[in-house]
Amino acid sequence: MTEKSEDGRTVSLAYHGLEELPLRNLGQLETIRHLDLSNNNFSDLRALRGFTGLGTLILDRNNITSHIVFPYLPHLEVLWVNHNKIANLALFIQTISSSFPNLKHFSMMDNEAAPSYFNGGSKHEYLDYRAFVISHLPKLMALDDTVVSEEERRAAIKVYSQITSSGSRGTNRT
Repeated sequence: MTEKSEDGRTVSLAYHGLEELPLRNLGQLETIRHLDLSNNNFSDLRALRGFTGLGTLILDRNNITSHIVFPYLPHLEVLWVNHNKIANLALFIQTISSSFPNLKHFSMMDNEAAPSYFNGGSKHEYLDYRAFVISHLPKLMALDDTVVSEEERRAAIKVYSQITSSGSRGTNRT
């Protein structure tokens, strides 16, 4: 059962075990601003291309991998992909940065590509992960559960612009 707000701008299809979007049941896709697809089985989201006004997309607990293909959604500002199967940070962030150029709030906790204290990652791995993501998403204001400071952004850009200009490609997190 699809849950919609009265104005139709917020739609939740969470906890339905879906593998594909039921586009016919959603109405005018371009008017939807907030879409929650949590706790489903999505691994292909190219069908989101009609959601041109989407600002928030929640994809927690699906089958999202590093190889996912997203459509270009220039208005998306909030993306959650927590608890998925994302293992290659460089590949995934390249896709995210080209698909969602205005992303401001991004969370990918509990994925192999997002090391933290809670999933066995070291402090160095966690800081490297943050720096890599921040350096590739210029409008990012918050990553996971932490605000991005201007000092952190400057340091991330400095580190990853040096690595890129010296011929290395991205982070060692593959």
